[in-house]
Amino acid sequence: MKICHYNGKANIVGPRIRMERLRQDLTQNELAIRMQLENVDLTQKCISRIETQERFVADFELRAFCKVLKLDIRRLLPPLSDD
Repeated sequence: MKICHYNGKANIVGPRIRMERLRQDLTQNELAIRMQLENVDLTQKCISRIETQERFVADFELRAFCKVLKLDIRRLLPPLSDD
């Protein structure tokens, strides 16, 4: 099964993950370590690619991001539009 891009991007949460990471004064490496402590095997490079919307984010990864960043999932998802 091929995973497709949405509007040319691999995810819609990357910029908000970056914004929250910076707001919490975390490096990409620190966030990767926190994710690894939640048994989600992400490296600093993976975090970078997620933030630049070059890498897909699985649902279990999204859940772990919410946990380690102490966020409700709605903070990471952009609002629905009436396009």
